[in-house]
Amino acid sequence: MRRVKFGVGKQRKFLNLIIEKLNAPSLRGLLQFGFSVPYSTLKNYYNESRLLPEDFFKDLCGVAKVDEGELRFEFVEGNFGQVRGGRIGKRKD
Repeated sequence: MRRVKFGVGKQRKFLNLIIEKLNAPSLRGLLQFGFSVPYSTLKNYYNESRLLPEDFFKDLCGVAKVDEGELRFEFVEGNFGQVRGGRIGKRKD
């Protein structure tokens, strides 16, 4: 599964744009539009702890009528960061 990678601080701006376009009262208000994402995961996306999955990103753009072409982002593969994390996590015996 591919993920959407924004620049630093841009993922939060994207989610704020979606909230504004949908006239949702808050981040939690996005859940009323039928997204099957737990609120804690939404918070992780908002805090940029996690990258947005491609399908969720496309759903958000579709519901809020945001043109993907106007946004600056890139797709990264699902295993993004795993190799580096594996190297960092190795034990020295």
